[in-house]
Amino acid sequence: MKVLLVYSGNSKTGISPIIKSQGESLRDAGVDVDYFPIVGKGLNGYLKNVLPLIRCIKKNTYNIVHAHYSLSALVATLAGCKPLVVSLMGSDIRLGFFSKYAVKVSSRLFWADLIVKSQNMMDKIGIEKCKIIPNGVNISLFKSGDRTAAIETLGWNGRKRHILFSADPSRPEKNVQLIEKAFSLLDSAERIELHTLGNIPHQDIQKYINASDVVVLTSLWEGSPNVVKEAMACDRPIVSTDVGDVRWVIGGTHGCFITFYDPDDVTAKLRMALDFSTTHGRTQGRDRIIELGLDSETIVKRIIGIYESVLKRKVL
Repeated sequence: MKVLLVYSGNSKTGISPIIKSQGESLRDAGVDVDYFPIVGKGLNGYLKNVLPLIRCIKKNTYNIVHAHYSLSALVATLAGCKPLVVSLMGSDIRLGFFSKYAVKVSSRLFWADLIVKSQNMMDKIGIEKCKIIPNGVNISLFKSGDRTAAIETLGWNGRKRHILFSADPSRPEKNVQLIEKAFSLLDSAERIELHTLGNIPHQDIQKYINASDVVVLTSLWEGSPNVVKEAMACDRPIVSTDVGDVRWVIGGTHGCFITFYDPDDVTAKLRMALDFSTTHGRTQGRDRIIELGLDSETIVKRIIGIYESVLKRKVL
């Protein structure tokens, strides 16, 4: 099976860790994968990629074209990619009325199948006939490690406790102001430091997670935030707002807490998570990830299953 992954190529790394991880997982499963990055900002920038994509699919024979995000799906649709599987990601839940209407029409008329990342996304987009498949986590990379060694590697102060804001603070939807306000309410005598993730290579994020007492996510919206699953796979305590599928992912895992958009509540949950880190050290988050089948290997089998179903319907 030969698959073309269509995605936004506008990030600083050229390809997002999620797309790269999915492509690598597909290749590990025996799928022949090519990549088509869409380079350009805004609608006009995306539309300039239609002709290059047409040339790409005419030059090569693909069994499946898999587009990620709604604008990439638009380009692939206009380029006549068939059969076309579309994955809508976290930011797609904020589609405007026209975009939602376009997605509904396209999913019925042009797309062979549609994947969303959580039940929350399905409800907000308003399309019932789609598959819910979260992004998988590489449990070979993200696993519990020696915390002291991780702290030394990063050059953090080993005599202090550490809170990790697990996102790039420059992204407004990540809501860094909430964690900053909550952090300011902690007793300064507790010797706690706040760290953020920004421009960190994906393969290094596990070091930051393992060095932290608590991993925090205060996002305003998400689809299925991978960093929560990665922290779970590393058995770290978590404090997160109730976004995407976070509540379902953490379930009843002790040491992991859902918080309101209230600094006082975030502070209270941080204290609870810090206490858990001190008294228990590790959660059983990794067991939960495996139980839910959220490891990359299991997730990619589900994606290949969709590809095979699409090809079977095409033959019939």
